[in-house]
Order: sequence, then C-alpha cells, then structure tokens
Amino acid sequence: MQLDFHYYATYCAAVIAGYTHKESLDIAYCSQFTDCCSRTLLSKIGGPLSAATTQLSLELMDAPTDPAGLQDITRIWASFHFLPGDLNAKTEKKFGKRFLRKYRLICKPNGEMLRDTVNLAKGRGVQAVGLAMHILADTWAHRWFAGTPSLAINNTNYYFYEYVQEGEGFKPRKIKFNNNPSGIDDPEKGIYTNSLYQGDEKNIMNLGHGRAGHFPDYSFARYKYLPAWGGYREIFKDNPSDYYHAFCQMVYALSCLKTDSEFLTDIYAFDAVKPWEAEIKTILEKRQINACADWKAFAEKLSGSEVEDFDVDKYQKEYMEAGNEGKDDSFLGRYIIASLAQKSMVTNRIYKSGNPLAGESVDYNKNRFRGIEDFRTLVKEFDRRHKDD
Repeated sequence: MQLDFHYYATYCAAVIAGYTHKESLDIAYCSQFTDCCSRTLLSKIGGPLSAATTQLSLELMDAPTDPAGLQDITRIWASFHFLPGDLNAKTEKKFGKRFLRKYRLICKPNGEMLRDTVNLAKGRGVQAVGLAMHILADTWAHRWFAGTPSLAINNTNYYFYEYVQEGEGFKPRKIKFNNNPSGIDDPEKGIYTNSLYQGDEKNIMNLGHGRAGHFPDYSFARYKYLPAWGGYREIFKDNPSDYYHAFCQMVYALSCLKTDSEFLTDIYAFDAVKPWEAEIKTILEKRQINACADWKAFAEKLSGSEVEDFDVDKYQKEYMEAGNEGKDDSFLGRYIIASLAQKSMVTNRIYKSGNPLAGESVDYNKNRFRGIEDFRTLVKEFDRRHKDD
C-alpha cells in the first residue's frame, strides 16, 4: 500500500472508530512513518538503528546477502510489511527445508501474528496503534509475497494479467513490465515498472513484490499470475475487495484498541462503515496511481476538520532536542519503542518455529536481556510497564 491508504485512509478508519481528530492524525502519521523510518533517517536524528522499519533503495543495494545480511533484511520486511500468515504452513508437494522456510514467510491476512500484532499495541499509545494499522493493511496488499529475498517465492513471469473493465464486465489484459527505475506507471496502457530479473535466488531484486513493481499496491488492481511456489497454478487477486476488507478490519481493530478489547482475526466493522461504503468503494475502484486527493477530500468531509498533508519531519526536532532521559517519552521515542517491540515479537515467533531466516531471538516481554545496545530501550520500557506487577 501507499501514502493514500496508509495515511489518509487510516485517518478515516480512526475517525469512524471514534478517535479524535488529533488522535486520528497521529495514528495515520505513524502508519505512514513505517514506510519512512529507515536507518538513514534514524542516523540523522540519532535514534537506534535497530528500530528501522524499512530500507531505502540505496540501503538495499548496499546490503550484504550473506546469511547475516539476509536475516537483517527479513527481520525488517517480515515484521512490518510482509507479516507471515502461517509459520507452520504445509505444502501439497514435499519440498526441502530451504524452500519450506521461505514458503512459510508468505504474507497473508488474518494470521495468528496479526492478532498478536494488534494486541501488542494495547497501552502503548497512538504510535503503536498506527504501526499496527500499517502492518494490518499490508497483509492484504502484500498477500502471496514474502518479506525475504527469494526468486522461488516472489518472482513473476510473462503470465501476468490485469482485469480491466469492458462494458458491464472485465477482461484480462497482459501487463507490460519494464525495468526503468525512472519510469512512470501507466494504468491506461497497462505499463508498469518492476525490478530487474535476477536468477540468483537470494538477490535483493527478488524481495517482496519487487518483481511486480508497485502494481500490487494500487487499490484498483485486479490481476492473475502463476507463482512458482503454487506449482504454477493461477492466483487471482482482487484489490478493491481486499482493500475494503482491510479498511473495515482497521476500523474493527482500532475500536478494539480504543476500548482495550481483545482483537480477533476475520472480523470486520462492515456495519460501522456501511454509511460510507459506496464512497469508499468508488475511491478504491478508480484507476489512478495516487488516490491521496480523493482520500483527503473524504477524510475532511468525514471529520469536518482539515487534514494536513503527511510531513516526515514533523516530530524529528522534538526527538533530537530531547535529552537522553527524555527521548523515550518523545513522540518518535514512543514510536521507536513500539517498532522494537514488534520486531522482537515477530523475530522471536519465526525463530521459535524453527525457521532461521530472521536470525536468533529471545522474547523481550518475558526475559531480561544482555546484548544489543539498541534493545536496552525496550528492556527499560518493559521494566517501566511492569514496575507495579
């Protein structure tokens, strides 16, 4: 997903769930900030590098693809953008351990870790709420791709068709992919930019949905393709439907977090969203690569308040000027704590499942820790939250 959904649509979901205008803006900010919090940004503001929730293109191009480097990449992308749907998934055919480990990192909605991701945000402020909403939304947009470099899992081939409307129905049209990094996607002509094919299984070009470019992030996209992991059987993806489910699930999740209720998977706030269903679906169906203007107009109509544009620098000065003892209580300090907790939880779950692709881990919510400097912040936060237990 992109800025239009992670920021403006998330704001709308928060308003419908009963949050104030200011709370909704902050939740939306943290949702979108998850696509911005790179090591480059953290270096600039003096934050812990292990709190990175994304990697810039230049960072990825310089990233090593030895086992340690691949584990670092997987920790970030599986934790925040391609949450695994089933760490114990079975395949119809018998595959070796290497393939099976990557197969089990395929992103899907309504997995156990989504439930734990949302519930982990309880009591951690709007920062953790926004972070969880980003992850929840991405489970729908990034379904069937994995947050680890893998040609076998993430590659696309010549058989990739989108469905375009013709009369009262839809017809398949073959997509034309190109590898020009400065190219602009053209939905009308069916031309989209993707990553360059690399036959090396663990090449960074084979991370996530890079081989399909930004196309899976467009809410209007309906498409079919033949992934190798599925035995080259046709997979159909209906983004307008999936994105509407994502929106309604966000409203439900936000309501749970607001009332401190347990979040359960496969529940959607369809009734609460019903008054705006037609308007939302119109935005989702519109063939455009940037829906920010439409979502913003709907957001301001919904709340009756001006919705400021996303500004990545908004809270950086506060963090940089806070003393060492005050950084954790700043806006970005609380976001950093939330990101460390999420990465810890996901990495630990992957590790406990017997899958080494995200590296070794301990459960910071249950164990004291000695080691990585950056995670001392998380231990301190654990102690503060449990001092009265």
